Amino acid sequence: MTRVLIAGLDSIPPELFFDHPDFKMPFVRRLMSRGVYGEMVSCDPPITVPAWAVLATGKEPKELGVYGFRERGENPYSDIRLASSTSIKEPAVWDYLGRRGRPSVVVGVPPAYPPRRIRGPWVSCLLTPSSAPYATPPAVMKQIESWLGARPRLDAEFRREDRASTLAQIYETSRHKFEMTKRLLKNHPWDFAMFVDIGPDRMHHAFWKFFDKGHPGYRPGNEFERAIPDYYGFLDRQLESLFGELPADTAVLLASDHGSKRMNGCFCVNEWLLREGYLKLKRYPEKPTPIESCDVDWPRTRAWGWGGYYARIFINVKGREPAGAVSRRDYEPLRRKLARAFRGLRGPGGEGWKNQVLLSDKSWRGQPPDLLVYLDDLGHRSAGTLGHNGLYLRENDTGPDDAVHARNGFFWLGGTDVPLRGRRKIRIIDIAPTVLKLLGHPLPRTLRGKSIL
Repeated sequence: MTRVLIAGLDSIPPELFFDHPDFKMPFVRRLMSRGVYGEMVSCDPPITVPAWAVLATGKEPKELGVYGFRERGENPYSDIRLASSTSIKEPAVWDYLGRRGRPSVVVGVPPAYPPRRIRGPWVSCLLTPSSAPYATPPAVMKQIESWLGARPRLDAEFRREDRASTLAQIYETSRHKFEMTKRLLKNHPWDFAMFVDIGPDRMHHAFWKFFDKGHPGYRPGNEFERAIPDYYGFLDRQLESLFGELPADTAVLLASDHGSKRMNGCFCVNEWLLREGYLKLKRYPEKPTPIESCDVDWPRTRAWGWGGYYARIFINVKGREPAGAVSRRDYEPLRRKLARAFRGLRGPGGEGWKNQVLLSDKSWRGQPPDLLVYLDDLGHRSAGTLGHNGLYLRENDTGPDDAVHARNGFFWLGGTDVPLRGRRKIRIIDIAPTVLKLLGHPLPRTLRGKSIL
């Protein structure tokens, strides 16, 4: 019977993992010669929390009702909460297997806090508060801390100027993730296992400008020019060590949930909505301030937005929002008008942008934005703060950040029961049915993707 391991490396683009001439990754190069690999198209939106949930469940974000790290709370204007493991209502691969008595090991797959009870050990993710319980059963925490000699680092601080400390934390995060996974696989029964290392994501956001000569912030000869290439070499060695200890009957999927690329700047989405008359303030802030903390004149506001790697635009609808200003009759015409305007936005020098706008509908679960806006092919981040007295920023508005998300991640699939070879392109939503097929589990009809086998 084949068992399956999914090794997740957050935010790695295929062009770095497979193709970059300066990245020394001999083990990955050997993998490429004996499996199938290539680009993996992420979901909409290509954000860590929904993307890993899509991979594990075979359902799209609109079915999961999760659109990023944040969710709207009871007060849609000011109450913002983090997504959690309870946000995902659809079954994942480990749930399907558990119903048939088959054990799994799940380590750090966002959103994983609070820890869930499954048939096997569960370790939480980057969303875990610093002193909160992070694993089930509780005995697993004692095991992990006896192996590591301390509580594991589940994330690294990356939006700060102390890059040397950030670098050390990223390495510690990744070492802990690989060591936990290896030990758990040795000490617990499993038919399926999955882990996600958030380290690559933090490395890209903190150090992209130091190695990418096309980044606006690149400076030749800087002290961190080798930070990302050297880290990829470290990952190569970690993967070789982990894969070398797997049972012979293991099929392995190595994957990233989406890619990364240089951040060219930020577009201040709420500043634009204010200038165009869609957003009304009682008082303009004296310094950059989050929209939820601004003195907004909500009864006169028709639309506002959230920042992030894409822009979430909300319309202030009568009967839906507490101080709604837009009637149901006017909702769709306003939304179409906004979509046209966002598609036509241009860069700070008047240069053309490839903008994409997605419109939600009544079938989307949870509290989706009314418009999802990808600016400059995701090359510009959305700044949600107000108080900049302008529309364009060179730097991120919530702390140092050198990279944004790219649509395509990567995958590699190999093992004795995987006959495929060569390079091809797949979708992230195809992973869950592929894994279930490898495990001999019947494919639920509700899955949106299809097995690549």
